[in-house]
Amino acid sequence: MAALEEEFTLSSIVLSAGPEGLLGVEQSDETDQFLVTDSGRTVILYKVSDHKPLGSWSVKQGQIITCPAVCNFQTREYIVVHDNKVLRIWNNEDVNLDKVFKATLSAEVYRILSVQGTEPLVLFKEGAVRGLEALLADPQQKIETVISDEEVIKWTKFFIVFRHPVLIFITEKHGNYFAYVQMFNSRILTKYTLLLGQDGNSVIESFTASVDRKFISLMSLSSDGCIYETLIPIRPTGPEKNQSLVRSLLLKAVVSGNTQNGAALTALDQDHVAVLGSPLAASKECLSVWNIKFQTLQTSKELPQGTSGQLWYYGENLFMLHGKSLTVIPYKCEVSSLAGALGKLKHGQDPGTHVMPRFVNWETPQGCGLGFQNSEQSRRIEDSEKHIEVEVRKFLALKQTPDFHTVIGDTVTGLLERCKAEPSFYPRNCLMQLIQTHVLSYSLCPDLMEIALIKKDVQLLQLCLQQFPDIPESVTCACLKIFLSIGDDSLQETDVSMESVFDYSNSVHDEKMEEQTEILQNGFNPEEDKCSNCDQELNKKPQDETKESTSCPVVPKRAALLNVILHSAYSETFLLPHLKDIPAQHITLFLKYLYFLYLKCSENATMTLPGIHPPTLNQIMDWICLLLDANFTVVVMMPEAKRLLINLYKLVKSQISVYSELNKIEVSFRELQKLNQEKNNRGLYSIEVLELF
Repeated sequence: MAALEEEFTLSSIVLSAGPEGLLGVEQSDETDQFLVTDSGRTVILYKVSDHKPLGSWSVKQGQIITCPAVCNFQTREYIVVHDNKVLRIWNNEDVNLDKVFKATLSAEVYRILSVQGTEPLVLFKEGAVRGLEALLADPQQKIETVISDEEVIKWTKFFIVFRHPVLIFITEKHGNYFAYVQMFNSRILTKYTLLLGQDGNSVIESFTASVDRKFISLMSLSSDGCIYETLIPIRPTGPEKNQSLVRSLLLKAVVSGNTQNGAALTALDQDHVAVLGSPLAASKECLSVWNIKFQTLQTSKELPQGTSGQLWYYGENLFMLHGKSLTVIPYKCEVSSLAGALGKLKHGQDPGTHVMPRFVNWETPQGCGLGFQNSEQSRRIEDSEKHIEVEVRKFLALKQTPDFHTVIGDTVTGLLERCKAEPSFYPRNCLMQLIQTHVLSYSLCPDLMEIALIKKDVQLLQLCLQQFPDIPESVTCACLKIFLSIGDDSLQETDVSMESVFDYSNSVHDEKMEEQTEILQNGFNPEEDKCSNCDQELNKKPQDETKESTSCPVVPKRAALLNVILHSAYSETFLLPHLKDIPAQHITLFLKYLYFLYLKCSENATMTLPGIHPPTLNQIMDWICLLLDANFTVVVMMPEAKRLLINLYKLVKSQISVYSELNKIEVSFRELQKLNQEKNNRGLYSIEVLELF
């Protein structure tokens, strides 16, 4: 279990915190002392146990500190950078920063990084790194550019792994994120592209990381309020200059997506993270501790005076700005276990009672009933799924085994066999990661989509339809049934890829709508009708007709699912029998959506839809024909489908007219081409040689 103790104010001194808060809080050479750098001109050394400052240093008027002060643990001196390029070094005896050691560098500094056991490093804004000693030997040395133009460093961390320094820093460029890992024992710098997956439109609010012998576990808190994890190999796995890494969902909706002052995330140990932000929209900010191993909220504390969205931790203390004061909240995190995560640990007992073991053995019933055993069995299954997910992420992060494709296939087969044997076991995150390796197909793992259909997992089905090239028509229709029948409320809680969906809002002005009856759009006008039998039906409610033709009949998430069906490969002979099994009301809904897409295509000269990989006009027309061929007898008997069928009739009629006119134009162009060729050939002659065999 984790617990937050009573908070206390470190100092009553009002810190010069700017709009983005403090520059930093860093560990000093004493475990109880910390350097706090405000966003103005001052560095303050605090002693936590005494709740008071030990010293304060300021740069002179007109100068501004641009990099948090750190401690050089080898010399027990302090280092700070002001005005981006001016480096200062001093100790506790110094009073005036203007009189201490000064070095002017040739490039702007992003951050000075210092940990126990090695010399400090200087990370420049252009991505180059220098050891402090080498930099001080020649302060004006040329600093190379490592990152590209418009690429900006967002976060950095310094580790010691196997007694060797390892530096990681994250950059951002036009919404894309990159990770650089610098190994100082081998002087190797490796660049990775962080793939954000289906959540690619979100902005990353905060980063944190932990390290083990093989991986850097990079965790990110996104603007959607979820925590994601990316496993980065410490040692490069190949000669590629820019490798890609996929991130996976770690915790969902830990904070609100519209936190006023931003949100912060920091890893306390391998099993616990602290999150700063508003848990719900319009609620006060809170500090929360989560167990990432069992995905449970351990404890939280409300911060009514608000924060700057910044969070630091050292030892067993969390530092933050609460209001305008620097606040410390001590915390305790016990060793993570299933018993602790579920609150089953005994923290004390009455005198004379039997002493309980620290960790409960879930395999032992201990006199509990069958319901208790089933509950704990499900929890063990969840723990197993989490363990499998971690192992899969580690394997995918390495990607260095020669039999990578075979291992992926065997892993999926094994997981699906267990899913059949244990209905409660469903490691969907693992399955989605394995599908995204692009090495699977339907033929290799047909049970995958079968299980997803049983679970009605539309996100996984969408991913399979996007990735698998050999899906049978019967399975495609089974997916279509679920996509059309699932409720809107269920869809709202589902994450699906929206890249094929454009903005469905009605952007047509009223004036344009009034003129639409007089303007032909690519040969088709939804208000025009040359069939006298349809006049009375269509002219009853022209305003409703206009509104109906310009509004999407399905929600955007359902539209994204239907779009992937439109992109799927099929054979008409094998598809038509399965389309007859879909209920008539769902067929009508699909036809309305296809008609809506056609109207959107008709609004521009290119006859295409906006967005990434939208359905094409040919796909739209082909599916209209398929649905009508398979279900016309049933649909024509539905009164609510009458207006739709009339509109589709007009659509086909207008298309025939357009293609007829285009055919006439094509014939005219051919005749002109022949005349032009005859004109050019006048006065010329040719010699032909005939060979007889």
